Parts: sequence; structure tokens; C-alpha cells
Amino acid sequence: MKVDQLSIFLENRAGRLAEVTRLLSEANVNIRALSLADTSDFGILRLIVSDFETAKTKLKENGFTVGRTSVVAVEITDKPGGLHAILSMLQEEGINVEYMYAFVTQSGDRAVLIFRFDRTDQGIELLLKNGINVIAGDKLYDL
Repeated sequence: MKVDQLSIFLENRAGRLAEVTRLLSEANVNIRALSLADTSDFGILRLIVSDFETAKTKLKENGFTVGRTSVVAVEITDKPGGLHAILSMLQEEGINVEYMYAFVTQSGDRAVLIFRFDRTDQGIELLLKNGINVIAGDKLYDL
């Protein structure tokens, strides 16, 4: 139920992000979700991609520092209160959300939330126990 996420450290300068997308495009790797956080000196690009190993290899071969992080993908109805219900559930169990990002599915009526928890296995167990659709990495592309 965990999803492999690429974490790429980027110098905060023009063209560096385009270099990543060029390399992935050339390797025929599709980006499904992304998040970019920055400081004045560097950024962390987080990606969910169609082929983790190919992306990791291609980026490392071209001098990028790349890591693997386990995250959790959750599908909810895209309506007011959907995120709050999940966050409240996690709060009650003392599970911390270290970061998250989201995207809307192609049909437009569902949202997929990508979570990094401090206690990933307990977070997954809690979500499943409460009937929340936790999406396996290989199913993320079917949405």
C-alpha cells in the first residue's frame, strides 16, 4: 500500500527543473504527481512517476541527488470536508502528517492525496480500518 516517491535535490537556479523533466521525458517516464518546495539555496522536488527505477537511474547518471521515500496515496471524493475528515482521524490517533500534496483525478470527482506520515504503517492501518481507499503504487496510474 506504500507508494515509492522520488525526492530530488535541486539547486535553486533557472533551468534545473527543466533539466529533470527533459531527462524523464527522454527516458519515457511519465510524472503522475509532483510537489516542489524551496529555500533560497535549494529545492526538493518530490515526484510520483510511472517507472521509479528508470527515473532514479537516469537522474543519478546525470548528477542529481535522488532519494526514495515511502508515501501513502489516498483517494477521496472531491468535496468540502473530505480532507478534514482524514486529518481529524489521524489527529485522534496521534499520527503526524510530515507533508502532503494532492491532485484531482481525470474524471474530476475524486482527489488523490499523497501523505508522508511519521508512522506510515499505523497511518495505513487506520485509514483502511475507516474505509478510506488507500491506493497501491501500481494502481495510481489507473485513476
